Amino acid sequence: MQPMKKIRNFCVIAHIDHGKSTLSDRLLEYTKTISEREMKNQALDNMDLEREKGITIKSHAIQMYYQHLDGEQYTFNLIDTPGHVDFSYEVSRSIAACEGALLLVDASQGIQAQTISNLYLAIEHDLEIIPILNKVDMESAMVDEVTDQIVDLLGCTPEEVILASGKTGQGVDQILSAIVDRVPAPTGDTEAPLQALIFDSVFNPFRGVIAYIRIKNGTLKKGDQVRFINTGREYQADEIGILQLNQVAKNELKAGDVGYIITGIKISKEIKVGDTISHSGSNSAEAIKGFEDVKPMVFAGIFPIDNDDFEDLRDSLEKLQLNDASLIFEPETSAALGFGFRCGFLGMLHLEIIQERLFREFDQDVITTVPNVSYFAYLKSGEKIPIRTPSELPDLTKLDYVEEPYIISQIISKPEYIGMIMNLCLEKRGMMTKQTYLTQDRVELTFELPLAEIVFDFYDRLKSISRGYASFDYTPIDYRRSDLVKLDIKLNGESVDALSALVHREKAESFGRKICKKLKELLPRQQFVIAIQAAIGAKIIARETISALRKDVTAKCYGGDITRKRKLLEKQKKGKKRMRQIGSVEVPQKAFLEVLKLD
Repeated sequence: MQPMKKIRNFCVIAHIDHGKSTLSDRLLEYTKTISEREMKNQALDNMDLEREKGITIKSHAIQMYYQHLDGEQYTFNLIDTPGHVDFSYEVSRSIAACEGALLLVDASQGIQAQTISNLYLAIEHDLEIIPILNKVDMESAMVDEVTDQIVDLLGCTPEEVILASGKTGQGVDQILSAIVDRVPAPTGDTEAPLQALIFDSVFNPFRGVIAYIRIKNGTLKKGDQVRFINTGREYQADEIGILQLNQVAKNELKAGDVGYIITGIKISKEIKVGDTISHSGSNSAEAIKGFEDVKPMVFAGIFPIDNDDFEDLRDSLEKLQLNDASLIFEPETSAALGFGFRCGFLGMLHLEIIQERLFREFDQDVITTVPNVSYFAYLKSGEKIPIRTPSELPDLTKLDYVEEPYIISQIISKPEYIGMIMNLCLEKRGMMTKQTYLTQDRVELTFELPLAEIVFDFYDRLKSISRGYASFDYTPIDYRRSDLVKLDIKLNGESVDALSALVHREKAESFGRKICKKLKELLPRQQFVIAIQAAIGAKIIARETISALRKDVTAKCYGGDITRKRKLLEKQKKGKKRMRQIGSVEVPQKAFLEVLKLD
């Protein structure tokens, strides 16, 4: 094993689509970690979904060896991080396992909100920041302007900013030597009690849960009895090793090393990301600070299309949870959809990805209900109840008031879009708290907004009004009192609980109208009239009607007395009325999904 002073642990911080995965590919090529035969684009992104969307969903780790100009060989541990706001918890743990960070900024787009929030995370952990300007080979690159932005943000000199291109490989050698020169070697005592941070875990169907660890202090040997401090569980280290493109088994790992541990655990809940591993019987090792359980922000029901698939869906969700510690679920039932699960997600992208992974990896076709956030209801008796679904809202006679979660959001954009962005935020019940010009053509707007308002279409609309220039990042702050009502959607007088939602009283009518209109387009016509209504309590606030499919019963009456035709039409009318009483309206899955994408 290499001495600690020859090890460098670092991560890459960048906004989504700033070329992080491409640059990682060049680093792997330059250090010959990957042979030309194994090389493919986005080498560290091993999910098809990541390649298609061009984003990193799971953080990855890989070890490289670099021959420095001084003739010495150094070991680099690159801990890759996701760039999207929904995965910021993954980023925070990856950062905790490093001593340095490469700050990657796209020369054609400049600094964006996500980069800034992740940069602050890195600075809080005292990481050494190496600024890199990527995509300098593009015609639209604004090298001088963006360099000035980085200098303003970090307080460094323009000479410290490395110009690079992930596509052509320009600047890769400078980046590697800067990592050796600027990033400090890990500190730690190999003789101290074992302290290892779990920064990620993956599930292997044959080996169980594989935990990725960074050893802060002490030494871990194969076969050691280890204890997980936060969960209190004890296991044997069946296999330990380092992470290259594939796992390479070793007999021991020392302070400063990044690697993996396999203990044969088959249940994901027993390994929590952010937990600390120490030796069994050693009470002197402390847990590494900063461990927290992930708090989901958005809740939605996931139901199998066929109720017989309920157990399969449970298995699939449990396996997904092994790979994604931030997914939380519990069983629930719905009158319209049968048995399913109430799931907690980090955000809308997370929900979309989980749904897509269920389909691809486990062949599970599911129906997802209207996503909503969690509220707190205060009863007149003084009791406080958490509410995750509209049906949990207590009776209005007992309810005192409801509180909803608020976030503080940073939006960075060009000045010409300020007016439209402000209108959008005010329409979403936002309150502006700050406006700062980062540079002449970059302005940062800070808003306090209800989380429920950004769950649906906020991000898409922000991107379209700013022509893709605005970037958005948010942090939850607190719960505030709000005038919320439960909006029910009824089909022929029967409530469809999967479509009911909690909305602000001012918005209830327009939201109800939109859903009714959308359902009128989506529901197939039946032999009877369907009334689609939106209601608050007993008050109907919107209605659409789908007319019945009718057979032309008067076709055989050519000529003759009008009363014959009337008699036939009346008979048909009675039949339709009777049919309506016994006929039930089936809501196709496509309708559920389309209603979720309300404009």
